[in-house]
Amino acid sequence: MAQYFQIHPTHPQSRLIKRAVDIVRAGGVIVYPTDSSYALGCHIGDKQAMERIRRVRRVDDQHNFTLVCRDLSEVAQYARVGNADYRLLKANTPGPYTFILPATREVPRRLQHPKRKTIGLRIPAHVIAQALLTELNEPLMSSTLILPGETLPLSDPEEIRQRLEHDVDLVVDGGFCGLEPTTVVELEQGQAKLLRQGRGESSQFGG
Repeated sequence: MAQYFQIHPTHPQSRLIKRAVDIVRAGGVIVYPTDSSYALGCHIGDKQAMERIRRVRRVDDQHNFTLVCRDLSEVAQYARVGNADYRLLKANTPGPYTFILPATREVPRRLQHPKRKTIGLRIPAHVIAQALLTELNEPLMSSTLILPGETLPLSDPEEIRQRLEHDVDLVVDGGFCGLEPTTVVELEQGQAKLLRQGRGESSQFGG
């Protein structure tokens, strides 16, 4: 049975943030709000938790997870970022974007695209997500909360609780946070390629 924390969207209670991070560190799977939609998250090094997220989403081992990061310095630890790429990232983060970049050796192989050796990274502009990342002090391995057969993410925390209470360890209720997934952009040596139009404005990437 999943725990359920109602966390204030602009003034998150530190004791609940700490308890949520303790659940992540103990191998738990959590549902948490971002600036685009709710997401599933777990510890970056936890293969079993990652498999649980795959089962919830019913996706195979080709599914690309995203590392949700606190800031650009954390992004640089997990992706090779050239000067031109850095300028684009700085201009568009934090925000509702996922950037596909070449992975560094810090990234476990199972998280990389099997052929291209890339990784998806994002920096959310959401107070609760940032509080979780600050307490955790490393990225959250994440996937948008879109259930099998559906095209939109779940947005009602009470519905999430009812539908996933036996599949996750914690639902963080931060209120309604949107129905659109992130805009996905591939970056390589300053060249941007729009892969998915989502919540983020994309005209600067040729969208």
